[in-house]
Amino acid sequence: MPTLADYQHIARGKVRDLYDVDDELLLFVASDRISAYDHVLTSEIPDKGRVLTAMSVFWFEMFQPNHLVAHDDPRIPAEVRGRALLVRKLKMIDVECVARGYLTGSGLKDYQRTGAVCGVQLPENLREADELAEPIFTPATKAEIGAHDENVSFEVIAKKHGVELATQLKDRTLEIYAQARTFAKTRGLILADTKFEFGHDSDGELVLADEVFTPDSSRYWPADGYEPGKVQPSFDKQFVRNWLTGPESGWDGKSQPPALPQDVVEATRSKYVEAYERLTGRAFADWLA
Repeated sequence: MPTLADYQHIARGKVRDLYDVDDELLLFVASDRISAYDHVLTSEIPDKGRVLTAMSVFWFEMFQPNHLVAHDDPRIPAEVRGRALLVRKLKMIDVECVARGYLTGSGLKDYQRTGAVCGVQLPENLREADELAEPIFTPATKAEIGAHDENVSFEVIAKKHGVELATQLKDRTLEIYAQARTFAKTRGLILADTKFEFGHDSDGELVLADEVFTPDSSRYWPADGYEPGKVQPSFDKQFVRNWLTGPESGWDGKSQPPALPQDVVEATRSKYVEAYERLTGRAFADWLA
């Protein structure tokens, strides 16, 4: 069985590392690193990489075509088993494809400033966490580590990549989001928004890639207790964000964030695991046990 050292390390993101396996395959390894406000924190969240991997596998089973080849394979080194995927090499498209069904986060800030989100005009007087009349496509350009992804309009994407591809990205994004949102509701969860990445395979087919519907790439809220007009509790990094912006951290928002207290680490891990178990109906302890 190979070790990680047998593969060439070719890229490092905020959370994932990418290794070259052969001419057709990559090893996609999720770490326990966590990022917030464009910083990768020094603290890690135990099992986070395994949760992200397990969650992506669950959703990739539903949506084809995608880049996943295998999650339990002899070519995956034992040291990263459970948090690594073998995936197809694709010609990636440098667009964050975002679908929003509710108004929150950067979308809310954009709306409060302009009355629109990424050029999509919305009705007046919408509040935090209001459900939109229909989901909207709000793409972003991908940024380097430490920089913000920039929200842009559909027209910007169409100008850069052509109207045909921009339309394909929009339609596929909204289609996948709609199906997953309906499924999440059956599990008592609201899928408020999400983001995807796509690439082209050797035949030119548009393929879903990266991670999909994980707590890192999606905003999940418990359906019971949903109350528009205020920030909703969410199954993601909210404990981390709340602590960093609270008085206890002493963080100025500009420098490298401080290490997280143990209780914040443990609460964040619990939320990631809970999100996986509620959505999939599977016990996290059984993941590649």
